[in-house]
Amino acid sequence: MKHREKTSAQDMTKGNIVLLLVQFAVPLIVGNLFQMMYNTVDSLVVGNFVGKEALAAVGSTTMIINMLVFFFNGVSTGAGVVISRYYGARKYDRLHAAVETTIFVTFVCGILFTVIGILMVHPMLLFMSTPEDVMDAATVYLKIYFAGMLGLLVYNMGSGILRAVGDTRRPLLFLIFTSVVNAVLDLLFVIVFHAGIAGVAYATIIAQFLSAIMILVLLSRTKEIYHLSWRDMKCDLTVLRQIFVIGLPAGVQSVITAFSNVFVQSYINSFGSACMAGWSCYNKLDTFIMLPMQSMAQAATTFVGQNIGAGKDDRVNKGTVQSITLTVGFTGIIAVFLYFFAAPVTGIFTGDADVIRYGVLFLQGNVFFMLFNCVNHTLAGALRGRGDSTGPMVIMLLNFVALRQVYLFVVTRFISNTERLVGFSYPVGWTACCIMEVAYFYLRWGRKKEERR
Repeated sequence: MKHREKTSAQDMTKGNIVLLLVQFAVPLIVGNLFQMMYNTVDSLVVGNFVGKEALAAVGSTTMIINMLVFFFNGVSTGAGVVISRYYGARKYDRLHAAVETTIFVTFVCGILFTVIGILMVHPMLLFMSTPEDVMDAATVYLKIYFAGMLGLLVYNMGSGILRAVGDTRRPLLFLIFTSVVNAVLDLLFVIVFHAGIAGVAYATIIAQFLSAIMILVLLSRTKEIYHLSWRDMKCDLTVLRQIFVIGLPAGVQSVITAFSNVFVQSYINSFGSACMAGWSCYNKLDTFIMLPMQSMAQAATTFVGQNIGAGKDDRVNKGTVQSITLTVGFTGIIAVFLYFFAAPVTGIFTGDADVIRYGVLFLQGNVFFMLFNCVNHTLAGALRGRGDSTGPMVIMLLNFVALRQVYLFVVTRFISNTERLVGFSYPVGWTACCIMEVAYFYLRWGRKKEERR
């Protein structure tokens, strides 16, 4: 089977490792930034033009949305590893089977998640002890958001296919365009049509469907090796098993962690709508802080996957170390800035003094502990590129779920039930996870390297 020379894909099995990681990660950082702008712009618009109850509603729904989105993103990680390995090994026929299987599974999951998401809205909001003054707005926002879930999943999986072969530029361009569309529609629906929180939800799903259409058109029309053939669309069971072996542990870990964060949100909800809105502002900023680590984790997964496929173990190990070093450096710079400018940055979302006070409290208390989380996510990405998805899953569940919930139970009942201590449940999990994951990596992979010498 002959293919024309690849032009957009990036071969990461040769060349300067740091340069390749940076070239791959920078478009991802910018792309993830614009993707996060969807929900952040929603918060900005409702916080400034609707009210703090609407801002609290948008913020409190984030954890519920993440439960389904993160699960699917875990599955897409598995697909990306499989595709990157076939790409690195130059097995293009198997790569095509992986692409078609991936898109097929995406459509099936998109329909299922839409139905599940809409049905779980009210029970989950009740479970989170959502206050009455926030309940109606949160319900409206979530039901509309889940109605458009398919668009988000198709774009994420399609861009994951492109990332697996090293193309991060075109998904970025699509995101920039649809993020601008989302912002314009937010303002139009809220300020001109007075649609309130429903308006920002409709703006988001319209933009997400646009991005999905654009990515599908690209995959269908490209002449490169990852071309999507609708006539060949089917589910290859061998490929599906490979995707799920890697993707399911990552997805389960993500969804259980998100569910655990719902418990954290329920603790926050007990302090009232001002604290909820402040926590919402902090979570938006927390998401931005995580951009370098999430993007470098994706870069590490693709880099390791391609080089494992090509049989280049030395590059795998060097790339793992260098990706962690880059992530810690980038995040450290961001952390210093946000610590000293916590109040004005939080003030972007709202002018309410109480909300800003809570946002600053959470941000300054947690921001530097993000450096531990850099190691967690980047090292987990490298491990998944090796095909080891179960180890990171178990470690993260132990610390992000079990330890975090034990901490919250003990602190709120036997020490002091304060906003600061509840918010500090995040750093507790990050720090312990970092220690365990580094130890695991050394025992599982570092020792094997020493034994081969």
